Amino acid sequence: MADSAGIQQGSPAIGAAGLVPAAPGAGGTEGSGAAGGSARIAVKKAQLRSSPRPKKLEKLGVYSSCKAEGACKCNGWKSQNPPPTPPRTDQQSNTVNLQEPCRSCSHTLGDHVTHLENVSEEEMNRLLGIVLDVEYLYTCVHKEEDADTKQVYFSLFKEEVYSHSSPIWSQDFLAGASGGQIPIHTGNTHPLRHTLPLLPTTGDETRIGEKRKPSEPLPHEENKRPRVVGDIPMDLINEVMSTIADPAAIPETSLLSAHSARDEAARLEERRGVIEFHVIGNSLNQKPNKRILMWLVGLQNVFSHQLPRMPKEYITRLVFDPKHKTLSLIKDGRVIGGICFRMFPSQGFTEIVFCAVTSNEQVKGYGTHLMNHLKEYHIKHEILNFLTYADEYAIGYFKKQGFSKDIKVPKAKYVGYIKDYEGATLMGCELNPSIPYTEFSVIIKKQKEIIKKLIERKQAQIRKVYPGLSCFKEGVRQIPIESIPGIRETGWKPVGKGKELKDPDQLYSTLKTILQHVKSHQNAWPFMEPVKKTEAPGYYQVIRFPMDLKTMSERLKSRYYTTRKLFMADMQRIFTNCREYNPPESEYYKCANLLEKFFYTKIKEAGLIEK
Repeated sequence: MADSAGIQQGSPAIGAAGLVPAAPGAGGTEGSGAAGGSARIAVKKAQLRSSPRPKKLEKLGVYSSCKAEGACKCNGWKSQNPPPTPPRTDQQSNTVNLQEPCRSCSHTLGDHVTHLENVSEEEMNRLLGIVLDVEYLYTCVHKEEDADTKQVYFSLFKEEVYSHSSPIWSQDFLAGASGGQIPIHTGNTHPLRHTLPLLPTTGDETRIGEKRKPSEPLPHEENKRPRVVGDIPMDLINEVMSTIADPAAIPETSLLSAHSARDEAARLEERRGVIEFHVIGNSLNQKPNKRILMWLVGLQNVFSHQLPRMPKEYITRLVFDPKHKTLSLIKDGRVIGGICFRMFPSQGFTEIVFCAVTSNEQVKGYGTHLMNHLKEYHIKHEILNFLTYADEYAIGYFKKQGFSKDIKVPKAKYVGYIKDYEGATLMGCELNPSIPYTEFSVIIKKQKEIIKKLIERKQAQIRKVYPGLSCFKEGVRQIPIESIPGIRETGWKPVGKGKELKDPDQLYSTLKTILQHVKSHQNAWPFMEPVKKTEAPGYYQVIRFPMDLKTMSERLKSRYYTTRKLFMADMQRIFTNCREYNPPESEYYKCANLLEKFFYTKIKEAGLIEK
């Protein structure tokens, strides 16, 4: 009764390129097992490798895009007279005509295989082996009747054939006997991937532990990105990065720094294969799976022991409820923790109902790593809000995971959908799809290393000892600051003519007056509130540091603006953001220019900058 999703999540990669396991009974004949399937494919490989070169070119042409002039989009040669299905070896002719036109694009077979003219026989045989392995795997997928076994084939096919992380597309694997890469394809597409039919997707294909790949920025986006005062140049960061050891290559040791992230030990164990994460669930319309059922029973036991105040019958009902799923933590084949949840896609949130790790496995970072995996899973399913009722013992844990009592989901969205627990506190967490949560602590660690290196560089530049001041011994009572040797090298700059108010109350009063004038201006209306996502699609992907007059009012009230420069920087950011997102002919762009001019007039009147 296991949900098919449970089989895929976190399943280890199966098989390797060129070594496709045979499915028992996949051939459809009695007694045909793994050995029989391997023998059949080996015979086919031997027959094809002994064929004349034109016959081999015909086979590879099926998986080669057309190279004819005119940018033909045909992704593989198709015979005018396709062989019967299944093809019979005794009826196949060895006569191959390279001038035979393609049924799809009308260009010849020769136009599809021009890139293979100088390929050695050894390399051609290797490519033919890959083709037969993939064809056999594809056949096994569609002949397999057992749903669980079929899911394994789906995973293998997608991970080893279509996945960019598959080892069969690596430079080392593609390198031929001569050491050069064989150009079996054009552009950036893989040699086989662009022609094999896509498999139908069944169940949940998200794999726990797989890193999300951020979308590549368009070439002009980096140029459009506004430069912020204080930004570190990218070339300097890249230079520093080249001197930092990759934090991902953490040494194989059980000793971790006292300052290590909470989930670092768990992440190490996952990388070594000590622990696994699987999203599983019960199902009423799938064939029973013993492993999934055993894990569900294990989860029920963990939740029952760790949540003694929760009725055992209630825990059992939700864990085995088909509408609920559980992200399970597996160690040595047994369940040691998990998070049970129910997704409400139409309402835009997920309710977390149980979260626990068995007592003897706590304080190892498993809880944090579990939650990070759950966040990644939901980002892939485009659900960006969590809700949960936390008791007094769980509030601290959820706060560490980014939950708060400030619920972002409108009440109308969740009232009537989730159960209200007496004595518990409703907490929520809003996910940021730009954050790779399972790698977040690694990113922070790398950023700290960058800052440390930059500080060391700056210190090396200014670490010069100048002779002391001897003029005071000669009776000099006062000297200009700028005359002190080395003062400018420390970053000191002469104070401008602008007046910096030292009295906090006077500064607050002055800034408050200026802000009120700005908010009362007729062109201030577009900047009064934060920009809404619904009104400006993609705004927060373009604008990295949003700002508005309401936020500035709140910051002023909290005494955030301790200097005029902080206040002026936030105000300037409003105008810069507006001009960055909107075209020059827009009304918003014009409002920004006019309001900016008015703002600097008021700043000058207040004496905060020179007139």
